[in-house]
Amino acid sequence: MKAAVFVEPGKLVVQDLPKPQLKEPTDAVLKIVRACVCGSDLWWYRGISKRQANSPVGHEAIGIVESVGSAVTAVKPGDFVIAPFTHGCGHCAACLAGFDGDCLTKTDDEIVGYQGEYLRFKQADWALVKIPGQPADYTDAQLNDLLTLADVMATGYHAATSAEVKAGDTVVVMGDGAVGLCGVIAAKLLGATRIIAMSRHTDRQALAKEFGATDIVAERGDAAIEKVRELTAGAGADAVLECVGTELSVDTAVKVGRPGAVVGRVGVPQKAEMNTNNLFWQNIGLRGGIASVTTDDRNVLLAAVLSGKIHPGKVFTQRFKLADIQAAYAAMDQRQAIKSLLIIND
Repeated sequence: MKAAVFVEPGKLVVQDLPKPQLKEPTDAVLKIVRACVCGSDLWWYRGISKRQANSPVGHEAIGIVESVGSAVTAVKPGDFVIAPFTHGCGHCAACLAGFDGDCLTKTDDEIVGYQGEYLRFKQADWALVKIPGQPADYTDAQLNDLLTLADVMATGYHAATSAEVKAGDTVVVMGDGAVGLCGVIAAKLLGATRIIAMSRHTDRQALAKEFGATDIVAERGDAAIEKVRELTAGAGADAVLECVGTELSVDTAVKVGRPGAVVGRVGVPQKAEMNTNNLFWQNIGLRGGIASVTTDDRNVLLAAVLSGKIHPGKVFTQRFKLADIQAAYAAMDQRQAIKSLLIIND
């Protein structure tokens, strides 16, 4: 099969790899329909974080079940599914509490890449999310909406629920990448009446407003904090969604909340250290982490997409074939695309 492979920072190639096979009774093999590039992929693409050379890449996809292991009964060959980047078992303490991104059931350490023609999906019985019908039943835009439920929309929603966004809240969203923009969608879905998007890019500002942002703040650092204070009559936001992961973003997120606010943090951290004293003196809460993709898709997000209530697929602003994987990454790296879509199989 054809699959995208990481060679070294800044370089990806498409290689012929062996087609995945079932290894465990809990596995499924999927034929991938669409996949995409994630902002977190850029960390190793840029050489900021390390990745094993010559390893397959990608962690977001929708596809068709081709085969299943003997323990898989929830899906069958021919089913159309969302393939989350999480592989929750559904029965451990973490999954039962709704945190399947932190599933305690260990799987083998094989690196599986979603940016390819086929995928071995672990813990398939519970973690896969079945989509009604077949890909042909959906428009191009709807397929893109469904693809976001493999990660980016679920991660934006996790930021909002971690921040305890509720009806009537004023919310600040840190980050204008695809996760931040999905965080805007999530804040509106949860009933926020004022959503302040932190963005310096006109195309992303426009999409944030389309998704529900009421205000745009282009400043950074102290100037951004002052602007949010000005917009909130000195009080600060009820909830803050941190969707970047840099030290500056986290620091700003903590400082733009009102006393007692909660920061929902989903940006992959770049540094291990942070000053927690700022949390203490303002009773600011800090929550978040790996998204609960399967849980939130099943409880809220799949229904919201199928009903047309939300359209997160608009974050895909450029599309590529698998053969053009290098261009897909470069487009995001150079901010020419908010998120790159990969058409794998029609």
